Amino acid sequence: MADKFSKVGFILSIVGAAVGLGNAWKFPYTVGDNGGSAFVLIYLFFAVVVGLSIFFAEMAMGKISGADTPNAFKILATKGAKAWSLAGIVMITGVFVASFYTLIIGWVVKYAVLSLLELPSDLPSSGALFENFISQNASEQIFYFSVAFLAYFFVLTKGVKAGIERINLWLIPALFILLMLMLGYSFSMDGFSRAVDFLLVPDFSKITLKSLFYALGLAFFTMCVGIGAVLSYSVSLDERTNLFTSSLYVVFLNIIISIVIGLIVFTFVFEFNSEPMGGVGLAFVSLPTLFAKLGVLGNVLSFTFFTALVFAGLTSAISMVEPCILFLNRALKCSRLKAIFIVGSVVYVLGILCALSNVENFKSSLTFFNKGFFDLLDLLSSNILLPLGGILFCIFVGFFMKKELLSGLFVPFMGEVIFKIWYFLLRFVAPVLVFIVLVGGLV
Repeated sequence: MADKFSKVGFILSIVGAAVGLGNAWKFPYTVGDNGGSAFVLIYLFFAVVVGLSIFFAEMAMGKISGADTPNAFKILATKGAKAWSLAGIVMITGVFVASFYTLIIGWVVKYAVLSLLELPSDLPSSGALFENFISQNASEQIFYFSVAFLAYFFVLTKGVKAGIERINLWLIPALFILLMLMLGYSFSMDGFSRAVDFLLVPDFSKITLKSLFYALGLAFFTMCVGIGAVLSYSVSLDERTNLFTSSLYVVFLNIIISIVIGLIVFTFVFEFNSEPMGGVGLAFVSLPTLFAKLGVLGNVLSFTFFTALVFAGLTSAISMVEPCILFLNRALKCSRLKAIFIVGSVVYVLGILCALSNVENFKSSLTFFNKGFFDLLDLLSSNILLPLGGILFCIFVGFFMKKELLSGLFVPFMGEVIFKIWYFLLRFVAPVLVFIVLVGGLV
């Protein structure tokens, strides 16, 4: 039997790829700080115009070519096939991201374990605990990083159907159930109404040019486009899957999960009159102290929350490395196990360097251009390579693939009118907007 995704398996696997750790702190804080639901509406617009446009482009390349990322470019190019095959290098971005991303998943695993013990009771002690963990305790960081690394690379050894699909069929519903339980508990807290106001009540006065840029950037990054992950998953897509509705489900579920996490997080923030903060400070400094105020119940809720984040992180990390594994497996004729070992070795070494670059004893040796290795890899991946990959997919599918192949694939599912709108957006709108993300990220 062919190693193919089922329709549900494909949707949940792509949702797993799209829903990551950023949904837990970046999305809710950015939404709340930029006009609540007014910002969400703008984000949705850009998610359709930019994220979904590139999503369809990657899906088409994978589905039509049935090949890995570099060879999909080579096979489908109407001209310059050899040169376009070099564009497949975008898949290496996923390996870079997976390296520091796995380290952060390791941090989350550490805090899930901490939830079973004793949570810090105030912000100074919580901040000191986190700072000591990442800047002093190299061995503990590497241990938890290794746990996260082994967890999802073991899943990858099982292949598409028995590995990637099965883990997403379990973890994404489990993630949703855990979040629903925490949301249900949040209803009983006074902070819930303030969280609703913060996230969902539109405040157009907060919408600025900077808000538009944030919305555009979030729309691009939260759709898991630009690295070939959607392309790689689409290679294993069942013929009966409705490409159009499946993609809409992904956007819808991604938004719902992000908002639910936001409501949970800020219910606790406002319940205890804490101040909303962005970045890692929200998850690793502020929230543990808030959970601690609830005693044993707080430990249970904290464990539930961080376990949910582990699930979200693992499913996302799996999608980041699959393009390179597929390339080594299909194009270079490596066995899947050998391909996983090669990619895994790179991820592990880079991840260790990321961890050590935060540790005082190693920081100076792993600082380049006034940036630690962790920050440099993050900057290179998120601000340069990801948007560059998005632009390449737009240009290639919009101008170097046969339009007849695209219409034959999509028109039966989305109709002629929607196809023409998508094709126009892909060629003339999405690449310009992603270029803005690229320039803005560099500036």
